[in-house]
Amino acid sequence: MTENAPPVSAVTRRLAFFKGLQTLTNRIHASRNVDELLLELAPEFCALFEAERFSIYTVDESGHSIITRVKTGLSGVQSIRLPIAENSIAGFVALSGQLVNIRDAYDDSELQQISPGLKLRREVDASTGFHSRQMLVAPIRDPESGKLLGVLQLINTLSGAPFSQIAEEGVQGLAQTLAVAFLRHASQPARLRSRFDALVMDGRITAEEFADATRDARENGNGTESVLIDQFGLGTAELGEAAARFFGVPYQPFVANHVKPLDLLRNIKREYVEQSLWLPYEETTEGVVILCIDPEQVRSSGVAQNVFLKKRLSYRVTTERDFEQTIEQFFGVDLGDASVNDLLSGLDEHEEESVARKDDVTAAADNELVKLVNKVIIDAYKQGASDIHIEPRPGREKTLIRFRKDGSLVPYIEVPASYRNPLVTRIKIMCDLDIAERRKPQDGKIRFRKFAPIDLELRVATLPTQGGMEDVVMRLLASSEPIQIDKLGLLPFNLERLKGAIAKPYGIFFVCGPTGSGKTTTLHSILNYINTPDTKIWTVEDPVEITQKGLRQVQVNRKAGIDFATMMRAFLRADPDVIMVGEMRDHETVTVGIEASLTGHLVFSTLHTNSAPESVVRLLDMGMDPFNFADALLGVLAQRLAKRLCLKCRAAYHPDEDEMHRMLEEYCEDMHLVDEFRADPEGARGRVLARWKEAFADKAGRFTLYAPVGCEHCNHGYKGRVGLHELMQGSEAIKRLIQERGRVDQVLGQALHEGMRTLRQDGMEKVLAGITDMKQVRKVCVR
Repeated sequence: MTENAPPVSAVTRRLAFFKGLQTLTNRIHASRNVDELLLELAPEFCALFEAERFSIYTVDESGHSIITRVKTGLSGVQSIRLPIAENSIAGFVALSGQLVNIRDAYDDSELQQISPGLKLRREVDASTGFHSRQMLVAPIRDPESGKLLGVLQLINTLSGAPFSQIAEEGVQGLAQTLAVAFLRHASQPARLRSRFDALVMDGRITAEEFADATRDARENGNGTESVLIDQFGLGTAELGEAAARFFGVPYQPFVANHVKPLDLLRNIKREYVEQSLWLPYEETTEGVVILCIDPEQVRSSGVAQNVFLKKRLSYRVTTERDFEQTIEQFFGVDLGDASVNDLLSGLDEHEEESVARKDDVTAAADNELVKLVNKVIIDAYKQGASDIHIEPRPGREKTLIRFRKDGSLVPYIEVPASYRNPLVTRIKIMCDLDIAERRKPQDGKIRFRKFAPIDLELRVATLPTQGGMEDVVMRLLASSEPIQIDKLGLLPFNLERLKGAIAKPYGIFFVCGPTGSGKTTTLHSILNYINTPDTKIWTVEDPVEITQKGLRQVQVNRKAGIDFATMMRAFLRADPDVIMVGEMRDHETVTVGIEASLTGHLVFSTLHTNSAPESVVRLLDMGMDPFNFADALLGVLAQRLAKRLCLKCRAAYHPDEDEMHRMLEEYCEDMHLVDEFRADPEGARGRVLARWKEAFADKAGRFTLYAPVGCEHCNHGYKGRVGLHELMQGSEAIKRLIQERGRVDQVLGQALHEGMRTLRQDGMEKVLAGITDMKQVRKVCVR
């Protein structure tokens, strides 16, 4: 043996290492299920390379990231996704295609010698308490094309020394073996053995994690789906898509606003659905859609086909949780009452021909139809709907019933076509309308206390539609207490100014906005604030929606000669302190209101205008004397209602500088009308940003905004509504502009100079406070 020959022990170790590696690679070449085998072999690879941890990443479908395929020792961490970039060591190897052998991964100088931008991702160590030191990382590439397939990574030697030259050679050989195995595996059609296998194939979880989830479910009696969702953080959509690939049918998630297929459910009971795990979901051009957890079992049993004879069936798979929610949606019973499905089933027991032979009045008296109409109204009331829309459709199409909730229409149920006329007739009977008149619109009211123990009034409008049909729209007017003024959603700045304006002994104050913007609610909150035993308050409204003790309230009745102007004049003879007029839409009513405010009375009313400054010009255009109007004006409050983010599911994020810059520019758009802003726009923007940071940012100066997500408690990420406000006070400068018949932009510029915030500005501050988002603000505020 020569002097330079290595010791026998080193040669022996080298031979033993590569012999062991050859044994493992032969098993990989022979395997039909690479992922399962690699999970089994992972401990042996760690032992062979004398490493603490072993991971394999593969390139995801986008080609821009790598995701964990196999990993050991990190069972408490979900699958890791890394961009192919220098901000991680595995990502750098994927990007550069070179092998790296690192002595200390926390040594930034060592990393920069490899590449100036190379960094260690320390989040995993921080979350697990593990400390990475040595790393040996190699790319896995197609031997022919050189295309990147993945990355092989070894972490921490057992001895604490760097990975050896033998380990470098071995890891390169192993990477070549894995490349061949991955290509062979990819060329074969993937064989999914369960509804969850696609999750492992796609790298959503590792095979090791799935094995842990299955074992946990078996030991604790929980379903595997529940374990994957609750412990591994997977979403129902991910599980549903994986099941869809296994069964070869589309995935159907739970849809909160899905219209219930009442005619398909007529002979199906909840108990059977919970036992058999299938139900009819809807009828489409594909046939009757069967929603189920296991399509193969339902299809092979033939029960669904026996229920729906002579109909084509199509199948959609869903998750257990989605299915439970759909059952509750279709068969849920409110407070022990009969469900709307049962009521519709009762209607459908009649043959359509027999219904057609009855006259509408007889059919409208049908006990099941009476119960159905009552149930629709009760459900709308319980769900917080503001309106019920009944929309008959031509031919054999069903009549659609929709609810308006939080400003948006959502489907509720569909009623068979044969009942469209009796349904409308029943509602007409409830509000004493002419059931024979179908060619003219009619208005009426339902005092629902006559039909159910709910103190509820409904304003009903019937409208003739094409084809000799009639639509019905019912507005729910629940007798309710007024909202406290402090809970209207006014920003503290506006609340203080509002309280100051309404504390005056006389004058006129307007609340303006489109229909349904909450004007009446705000006015009653104001009246509640000033309602004291020594104050006489008269109101005339159409209709009286909110009742208050201490108020003398009159309802408009034009047939009896009671309108706004007539009652205003009558109030002046009834010793009022405060007068509230539901709406000022004509010259006479406004004139009487201004006269009342100039003779020592406090007058409140509403206007249908877009903004506070526009209201002033609108009233002048109606022929008001500018001097009397200027003397009387206390202020104008414009408002809108925007959807409120659901507090249970909204997602927080920190906006970047570009997003905050856009918000700031949008906030300051109208400020060009103010002289101070034109003189120093950058300084003005800086002052606005400083005020925002003081009010809404954290100690580091970062803002937190929220995005809608959507959950079972809300409607696509929103629940409830919040008011956006624009309060213009009747200052001396504003009154001077009114007397001079100033333009809208002049009035707006002066109001902004005095500190008024526009509707959009108010909304943006509520975005910064996490109450709503910019999409909703832009939707309701005119730019």
